[in-house]
Amino acid sequence: MIPAPTGATRLYVIVGDPIAQVRSPAGVSAAFAARGHDGILMPVQVAPADLPDFLSVAARLKNLDGIVVTIPHKFACYQACTSATDRAHFLGVVNLMRRRADGSWHGDMVDGLGFLGAARAKGIDPRGMRALLVGAGGAGSAIALELVEAGVSELAIHDGLAGRRDALIGRLNALGKASVRAGTMDPAGFDFVANATPAGMKEGDPLPVDVARLAPSAYCGCVITRPEVSPFIAAARMLGCVTATGTDMYQRHQSIMVDFLLGTDEA
Repeated sequence: MIPAPTGATRLYVIVGDPIAQVRSPAGVSAAFAARGHDGILMPVQVAPADLPDFLSVAARLKNLDGIVVTIPHKFACYQACTSATDRAHFLGVVNLMRRRADGSWHGDMVDGLGFLGAARAKGIDPRGMRALLVGAGGAGSAIALELVEAGVSELAIHDGLAGRRDALIGRLNALGKASVRAGTMDPAGFDFVANATPAGMKEGDPLPVDVARLAPSAYCGCVITRPEVSPFIAAARMLGCVTATGTDMYQRHQSIMVDFLLGTDEA
């Protein structure tokens, strides 16, 4: 049970636009309580145009200790951090911000850890697989990095913004760990298919890939948490694919998020 907040309760917010789809406020608040920390995570909907004003105010809130960042603010919030982890610096993106002793923000990006953790929980080892990733935004960039670090033999990235896609491909190829190239919506021949776009959150959204071309042996993962089972995952399950949802992803990285927000990741 989450204790009732008091004036001494430390505040954390999750910022995004939209925000109704997020599942982390209750889970993270409960995790704080389980660790004996008097803190609460609250959702805040902020439009991109208003983000600079929000961050300016957030920096002056003396009881605000951390920010969880979701779409579409992960790149912009990186710019507000005066320090960050190596993976956040490599990607130029954050989904977590922790206030430092001097009042500035320290950032990290753990979406990739959660996504790969969900796959491994389903018995999937990406090493040696051919992977297709749809989406080169904040979450997609983090997933791409973790797939390369996990040892995929090839990674194809599809994104409607060619410049963003190509910049990510260039950075990943510079690591010299896997062959990374531009992909399409055709998943034929891929062992691991990842949707890191919002496609499926709204009724009538197009599917992120041509599901008729999916192999039943392919693993399919998705970042969407609402609906619980995205249309892409539902279609993949109809074919017999092993799948993981955005909620599976969140469950794998909730403890990582809490460790970071409380500073115990450096203990």
